[in-house]
Amino acid sequence: MTAMELRLALRRGENLFATIVIPTIVLVLFSSISIFPTGTSRGVDFLLPGTIALAIVATSLVSLGITTAYDRSYGVLKRLGGCPLSHGELVAARVLTVLIIEAVQIALLVAVAVLALGWTAGPGASPVLAVVAVLLGTAAFAGLGLWMAGTLRAETVLAFANVLFLAFLVIGGIIVPIDRLPGPLVAVAAALPAAPLSELLRIAFGAAPAGADVVSPLVLLAAWAVALLGVASRQFRWE
Repeated sequence: MTAMELRLALRRGENLFATIVIPTIVLVLFSSISIFPTGTSRGVDFLLPGTIALAIVATSLVSLGITTAYDRSYGVLKRLGGCPLSHGELVAARVLTVLIIEAVQIALLVAVAVLALGWTAGPGASPVLAVVAVLLGTAAFAGLGLWMAGTLRAETVLAFANVLFLAFLVIGGIIVPIDRLPGPLVAVAAALPAAPLSELLRIAFGAAPAGADVVSPLVLLAAWAVALLGVASRQFRWE
C-alpha cells in the first residue's frame, strides 16, 4: 500500500510542485535577504531549517490533507475499507509515504544549501534533535490535515489547507523571524506549531544562538502533535 501511495504521489504534479519545488525556491530566493537575526551570519543558516519546516507543512498538511479529503469525497476510502488492510494499516501507509517524501525533501534542501549556498552545520548541531523535530512536526501537521480531511468537504479542505500553508509561511518563523512581525502577531505566531518546529530545527542545525531553549518548543510541538492526532482519530469519518 505504501508503494502504491508513492506511485500516486509521483503522478500528482501539483503536489510535487508544492512539496518539492516551492521550499527549494524559497531557500534560494530568500537566502540573501538581510532580515535575519544578528547572530545569524548568513541567510541560509536561518532559512534552511525554515524551509525544511515548510516542506513538512506542505507534505503533512497540504498534500496529505487534500488527497485524503478527495479520496473520502470520491468514495475511495470507503472502498479501501473493504480490502484486507485495516483502517490503521491504511493510515500507516499514508504516514510512511509522507515520511519517505519528507526524507527526499530534506536531502534535496540540504544538498542545495551545501552545494549552491555554501552551508555548513553550526556548532552544537544535533541530528537526533533534528529527527525528533521532524517526527513531531509531521505528527502535528498530519493530524491537522487528517482532521480537516475527515470532517470537512474536499473543496473546503483545499481552500483551508492552502490558506494555512501561506499563513505558516508568513508567520511561522520560516522566512521572517517571529520578532520581526507586528506586535499583535508575535504571540499568536509563537503559539502555532510551525514556530516551535522551525526553532527546534534551527537548534538542531546549530543555527540558533548559544544556550537557546530546547525544552519549551519541544513541549509545545509535542502538545500540538498529541492534541491534533487525538482530535483527528476521534472525529475522522471514512465516508
